[in-house]
Amino acid sequence: MPRGLPLPHWPTLSLDAWRALVPAALTVAVLGAIESLLCAVVSDGMIDDRHDSNQELMGQGIANVVVGIFGGMPTTGVIARTATNVRSGAKTPVAGMIHSLTLLVILLVAAPLAKHIPLAALSAVLVVVSLRMGEWHQFKRLNKWPKSDTMVFLCAFGLTVAVDLPTAVGASLILASALMVKRLAETAHVEADAEVTQGNSVGQQTEGKIIPQGVMVFRVFGAFFFGAADKLETSLRDAGQLPEVLILRMRDVLALDATGLDALEDLLEKLRRDRKDLVLCGPHSQPLFALLRAGFMEKIGEANVCGDMESSLARAQVLLNQNKNKKFIDSQPVVT
Repeated sequence: MPRGLPLPHWPTLSLDAWRALVPAALTVAVLGAIESLLCAVVSDGMIDDRHDSNQELMGQGIANVVVGIFGGMPTTGVIARTATNVRSGAKTPVAGMIHSLTLLVILLVAAPLAKHIPLAALSAVLVVVSLRMGEWHQFKRLNKWPKSDTMVFLCAFGLTVAVDLPTAVGASLILASALMVKRLAETAHVEADAEVTQGNSVGQQTEGKIIPQGVMVFRVFGAFFFGAADKLETSLRDAGQLPEVLILRMRDVLALDATGLDALEDLLEKLRRDRKDLVLCGPHSQPLFALLRAGFMEKIGEANVCGDMESSLARAQVLLNQNKNKKFIDSQPVVT
């Protein structure tokens, strides 16, 4: 162990070396971020406080850049040392600073003594640390977890032991992402509004309001993204013929991506081709901004995007009257 700090220098690596190191570096960065945030959450519960995630990650990123210039190892928050620090009476981040300064003093003063530590003792310490790091008690709970979480856990554990850590983290992230998409797709659905019931000859009723004949109300739930966009077309196909005016209640749609936007554009084109109309009711901020950026508001018309059901029904009635007038004019014989 050298006595003192190395001089700072910018690493000089070939393009092939960068290509080989970047995937592993990204894996280490993700692991460090997850470990630090987990450590912060644990320490919050121990000292009854609340951390700033952005501040934690920014500080860790700056530290790792500086450490790399000095040829050091990546840094991260560690639960074991943090818990020990808190149990010793630490209350503020000053305790972590004192810890760092203590390690610096040991490095500068006691570094020559490290050569007298037997490698067998160091290896035994590493074995004990690795055994304690393994959350073996979690295996007893696997049968109580959701199957998707169990799959991710076993994937990470098996690949870490059989291959290496970067491969395990990468494969586990891909698997977890795929399972998350599946969950979101399962929660997202499109259906006829449950509050709409077939009434008398006047029309349908919802929340005490009259829905005119020729108007249909559908409600969209969940994230309207590529995993759920096809459900809109399926639900409308099951409903039979498209109405004169279709109202989509979007107050329960929290996110909209490009595929969901394409589904809305296709629906609008199909309705306009049959001289029918679409009204959007109560879209949230993120879907609304997505519609604005994509130019969908210009296609559908701002008047056809309403804030509540009452204004949507009023707009639907206006569109019905306009369509009736157009059909009446088109049906009149042309006088020459």
